[in-house]
Amino acid sequence: MGDKFELSYPKKVRVGDISMREGLQHEEHYIPLEAKVYYVEESILAGFKRLEITNFGNPYILPQFNDAEDLLKRVRDSKRLSRRGINFDDIELTVVCIRENAIDRAVAARKEGWGPDRVGMMVSTDEEHHWANSRSTLPEYWEEAERSIRKCLDADIRFFGTVSTIWGSPISGPTRFEDALEFTKRWLRIGAQEIEHADHDGSAPPDKVYRYFSMIIDELPNTDLHVAHFHVTRGWGLANVLAALHAGVDIHEGVFGGIGGQPANFLDRIPVPGTGDYYYIDPNSVGLVSLEDLVVMMDEMGIETGIDVDRVLAIGRKMEKTIGRRLRSESILNGRIPKEPREEFKRKGLKETKEKRKEEPGQLYPSHWPETVELPPEITGKG
Repeated sequence: MGDKFELSYPKKVRVGDISMREGLQHEEHYIPLEAKVYYVEESILAGFKRLEITNFGNPYILPQFNDAEDLLKRVRDSKRLSRRGINFDDIELTVVCIRENAIDRAVAARKEGWGPDRVGMMVSTDEEHHWANSRSTLPEYWEEAERSIRKCLDADIRFFGTVSTIWGSPISGPTRFEDALEFTKRWLRIGAQEIEHADHDGSAPPDKVYRYFSMIIDELPNTDLHVAHFHVTRGWGLANVLAALHAGVDIHEGVFGGIGGQPANFLDRIPVPGTGDYYYIDPNSVGLVSLEDLVVMMDEMGIETGIDVDRVLAIGRKMEKTIGRRLRSESILNGRIPKEPREEFKRKGLKETKEKRKEEPGQLYPSHWPETVELPPEITGKG
C-alpha cells in the first residue's frame, strides 16, 4: 500500500534469552543443574547469541543459583556444543552480579578461563526499591558500581547497568523519566557498555514505553547501548516490545514460557530470604515476555532474528515439563500462523454449491454488482 501505511521498526533485531537467570529466580522449586545445562545448550543451538544464565549473588538469598559456577563450567565444556561446531567467540554468556563481592567471583572465574563474558548490576530510580534489592543506598551503590566496572574492564568482561522502576515502583508508586535518563547517563559515564532499561514491575503502558525510548534514543542514538526488558504483570509485554521497536530499539530480552519475576522466597517448601514478601497476590501471574511469542511475532513481521523459530517452540514445550505447569506462551499451544491451505479443515460442498449457483471459482460478489465501489463523502469523511 506504500510506505506511509507501514509501521516503522528495525528489520534486524538481537534477542537475548535470559530464562536460566531471570526466568528461574522466581521458581519455588530447584531446577536441576542437568536441566539448566540442557536448556542453555538448546538455546545456543536455536541461534541465541546473548544468554543470561545465572546469578553470582549470595546463594543464601538466592539458592536457585547455588550451582552457578558448575553451570558455567559445564556449558563452557559442553561436548554437545563442541560436536555441533559452536564457537564461543560468537556467544555471550552473562551473569548478574548485584554486589561487588559477586563481581569479584566473576573476575576470578574469568581469569581461570570459564567465567562470564558479560556481567550486570542494577539500580532503581526508586531508592526504596533499590534498598529492597541490594540493601544499599544509591550513593553507596554508585561508588561500588564504579569500582566494579573498573575490575570488569581490566578482566575483559563486558558490563551492563540496569535502570529499573522507570515506569513506576511497586513500593513507592510513580517515578520520573528524567531520573531514568540521568541514571542511564551516569552508568555510561562510569564505564557501562550497555543499559538494560527495565520494567520490573510490569507498570509500563505502550504509549509511555514509546515516549520513554524515543526520549532515550533522541538523547543517546547509538542503539547498541540500549536493551529493552519488559515484565508482563498486567499483560502488556508484547505491546511494549512493539512500542520499543517503533522507537528504534533493536535489542530485546525474553524468557521461555514467560516465567520469572521477583526472587522466590521459598525453595522446595523451605522459606528463603529472596527480596522479601511478594508484591502481588498471585506470584505466578508475573513474569517476562515469552520468548516463544516474541520470536513468532517478529518472524511474522519480517524481522530478522537469526533464531530457529520452530526449535524455540519445541524448547518451550519441554520447558513446561521441566517447570511442571502450563506456562504463559500462547505460541506453543497454537503454533505459527499457517502459510499454506489446510485441506483437513475445508468443509465439503463449497465447490458444488458454487457450480449449482453458476458462480465462477473465486467469485466473491454477486455478478450484477459493480467491479469496484465508490463511497459517498458522507460515509468516507473525505471531500
